[in-house]
Amino acid sequence: MGIEMQGIRTGGRDRLRAALAGMLLGTGVVLAAVPTLFLPQGAAAQSFPAFRQALAEGVAANPALAAFYRETDFAPIWTGAEHAARRTALVTALATAADHGLPARRYDLPGLLEVFKAVESERDRGLAEARASLAFVQYARDLSSGVLEPRAIVEQIVREVPRPDITRLMHDFAAAEPVSFMRNLAPRAPEYARLIRAKRLLDAQIAQGGWGPRVQANALRPGETGDGVIALRNRLIAMGYMPRVATARYDGAMQRAVQAFQIAHGIEPDGIAGRDTLAAINVEPEMRRRAMIVALERERWLNIERGERHIWVNLADFHARIVDHDRVTLETRAVVGAQQSDMQTPEFSHRMTYLELNPDWTLPRSIVARSYWNGLVNGGHRYLQIVDSRGRVVPREAVNFAAYSPRNFPFEVRQPPGPTNPLGQVKFMFPNPYAIYLHDSPARQLFRTTVRTHSSGCVRLHDPEDFAYELLSRQTDDPVNLYQRTLRRGNLQRIYLEEPVPIHLVYRTAFTSVDGEMNYRNDVYGRDARIYEALRAAGVETRPAQS
Repeated sequence: MGIEMQGIRTGGRDRLRAALAGMLLGTGVVLAAVPTLFLPQGAAAQSFPAFRQALAEGVAANPALAAFYRETDFAPIWTGAEHAARRTALVTALATAADHGLPARRYDLPGLLEVFKAVESERDRGLAEARASLAFVQYARDLSSGVLEPRAIVEQIVREVPRPDITRLMHDFAAAEPVSFMRNLAPRAPEYARLIRAKRLLDAQIAQGGWGPRVQANALRPGETGDGVIALRNRLIAMGYMPRVATARYDGAMQRAVQAFQIAHGIEPDGIAGRDTLAAINVEPEMRRRAMIVALERERWLNIERGERHIWVNLADFHARIVDHDRVTLETRAVVGAQQSDMQTPEFSHRMTYLELNPDWTLPRSIVARSYWNGLVNGGHRYLQIVDSRGRVVPREAVNFAAYSPRNFPFEVRQPPGPTNPLGQVKFMFPNPYAIYLHDSPARQLFRTTVRTHSSGCVRLHDPEDFAYELLSRQTDDPVNLYQRTLRRGNLQRIYLEEPVPIHLVYRTAFTSVDGEMNYRNDVYGRDARIYEALRAAGVETRPAQS
């Protein structure tokens, strides 16, 4: 042992440093050739107290990581001769972090390489081991569950973020094939992979100069010619909505391309390049890239089992969908919360458990105060019931409204079932702390608007009966009859779902179709702008890397 150590202390140290740096820098030097005695493992780590002490100091600020090393008796997982594959997997992952819209500077790959390159002692090696683990757990946490704490950025994002257990993560990684483990840290939802591909294509387009000159026109219609039509044609070609053609006329092919663009951007597909359509066409690819980066972060926040069948409500898209195995089974227009901050629909995931037919409506206190209190005090809103704590209807004449305020009113205000009830004939229940649910609505005219932000927070459905039939189709051969028979009973009824259905209320201004085509929507609540700025502040690159 003494002879081996003497060799390490003379020429071996420089050879070791070169080997470590070479492997990390990709020069192909094989670390396995480095003498094992200088690379502690298992119980051998106890022969090197300087390594153990430095490692303990290096991970002390991360209790979960420190717990892992205590549980493994401070055995290294990065700096042993047999750990070359792990080092390579880590360096490769950190070098490509920006491809995921992650803040690459946060993991400081250059600094990590320098730490390994500067190893001269067992203490240095312990610090290098700690540095590698800290970089890994930060990267793994960010890639699997997001860079940001969403509620700190947008208070209406109330979903539970699936943060990994760091101690368990380290044990799992130590037992796994490193390349596969690194790859599987990313969300497995097909949407994440499609967004990554779309971002890669958009980055290449930006590197080639983008989508060309903006269209200088107020409106363009089929049959027109001129410079504006040529600019529109070129822009549509660059975006992939038209093949390369030389036409200078707004012909049928261009009209169909405009319609496809409009559908992908949530615009009425009339085939006319009006003000809204041209405004969307003139958005530069860098701005669309921002929406993609935010969408990737949002996917990481939702890195959970979504359910083979689930309900997907995109608040920015004003649609609710029933999805089976990544395919939309039913889609309906939706009305969501108004744009005032106290009326916006929150984002969270839950499980839908039952349908309530012929529902009554218990008015939230905030809505009573905002829209109904003055009328109640003055004897109005006679269709509303006053209900005591035991659920009994109290005669209006027995209540002295002038003695109370909305804050201390000791009764509930309820509207019984009926044709004017704001909840319509059915509501879809997933009981939650935010009193949010999906429901029918008698205000049918609201579904004809483009920006459907009209509710007090709940989500109204344009086709609630079809939505109910599809949900019930899993538990009966005749869902229409089950629904209608129950509805005809007239009073409040419940139909429980035999298999609760996961529901996800999300907010996506950039999302893909199953075939990978990008769709974009306006940031009506302003949430994505705040998230993007927070990501930028965290170190996410605002422009694609130059090739």
